[in-house]
Amino acid sequence: MQDRIYTADAEPGDDATVAGWVHEIRDLGGIAFLILRDNSGKIQVKFEKDDMDEELVETGLGVSRESVVKVTGAVEEEPRAPTGVEITPEEVEVVAPADPELPLDPSGKVDAELSTRLDNRTLDLRKEEVQAVFEIRAEILRAVREQFRAFDCTEINTPKIVATGTEGGTELFPITYFGEEAFMNQSPQLFKQLIAGSNVERVFEIGPIFRAEEHNTPRHLNEATSIDFEGAFCDQNDAMDVVEGVVTAAYEAIQENCSDELEALGLEDEFEVPDEAFPRLSYEEAIERINATGELDEQLVWGDDLPTEGEKALGDDVGGHYFITDWPSEIKPFYIKDHDDDEQLSTGFDLMHPRMELVSGGQREHRYEKLIEGFEQQGLDPDQFEYYTKMFKYGMPPHAGFGLGGERLVMTILGLDNIREAVLFPRDRQRLSP
Repeated sequence: MQDRIYTADAEPGDDATVAGWVHEIRDLGGIAFLILRDNSGKIQVKFEKDDMDEELVETGLGVSRESVVKVTGAVEEEPRAPTGVEITPEEVEVVAPADPELPLDPSGKVDAELSTRLDNRTLDLRKEEVQAVFEIRAEILRAVREQFRAFDCTEINTPKIVATGTEGGTELFPITYFGEEAFMNQSPQLFKQLIAGSNVERVFEIGPIFRAEEHNTPRHLNEATSIDFEGAFCDQNDAMDVVEGVVTAAYEAIQENCSDELEALGLEDEFEVPDEAFPRLSYEEAIERINATGELDEQLVWGDDLPTEGEKALGDDVGGHYFITDWPSEIKPFYIKDHDDDEQLSTGFDLMHPRMELVSGGQREHRYEKLIEGFEQQGLDPDQFEYYTKMFKYGMPPHAGFGLGGERLVMTILGLDNIREAVLFPRDRQRLSP
């Protein structure tokens, strides 16, 4: 439709052609209005029944909601119209009629269950507030890429079909690859380390990861978007600086470029950009503060992983983003380096939002012998990862990095109740289609 303009661009005095969806029809007897909606907003189309061609009126007012229509006519100023202008149509074409029985109401007047929304995502995305979520998600990813480039990082793409899992275990989706068993990758971890060990040095990737975890919670997906960084000649503190910069840049970009979307979500008055450095608490300090809240039935002890209720108690206590550093070595993956002066203490860290974990990262073990020991301590066969381990014989520099959950970032920034609201077509235990 080369002659089509957006409804927001229609000016009084123009002869314009607009096209979009029928949002609603208001029939007041002798006069009626069709509200047409497109990506830029809505416009009122006025039908004065006694003064117009009968067939034109029947076409415009007989169409069902959510049908796609094309309207050509004169744009006139009308202060009482929703956008201050209206079109008096000369031609109405029904481009694609919609079934009158809709599975959900895109106007938002009638709520729908999340499962119904996800089953009918095309209709769901016609709601302004739902579209706003994904416009903001796109802005987050744009800002994240820009910030990584400001940190002198090169964007990479790593394989999603692999011969062995990054961390072993049962959290793998097996597939058949030309008669051989293969898996969907849990993480780009091993590949991004190999690239950081080259002369590229600093890399990032934004891509899918797959985890066959049998979770069924508002915080977990089986296919998710991971925002990854790896940097040579970096330690865990450098990696924390990078992720703090990336997360803050996402907030800043939303504030600067997404005012309309924030308004659609009702967040225009409460949205805030983090304005202070994220506190860095040691694991030991974290469990002490959790225990001091009195929220848990049993006190945490050294070596315990943090339960969800413990994370919530600490998040409420801190009141913003914070890091947990210096985790016990035994509960971190084999590739996380231990402190040189205390092998019971790892360089691993997590970045937490008050609601949940966003990031896991740390300095990596770059010494070949230590790396092999780590495999064996976690019950993994180093020979299965020979493509990875052999490169540590050829001059692997110290390096550090992290993985940031893309959907969790969107979810926590916007205060969404369910992580599935932050992804167009989520994959979980119950959902394989659409």
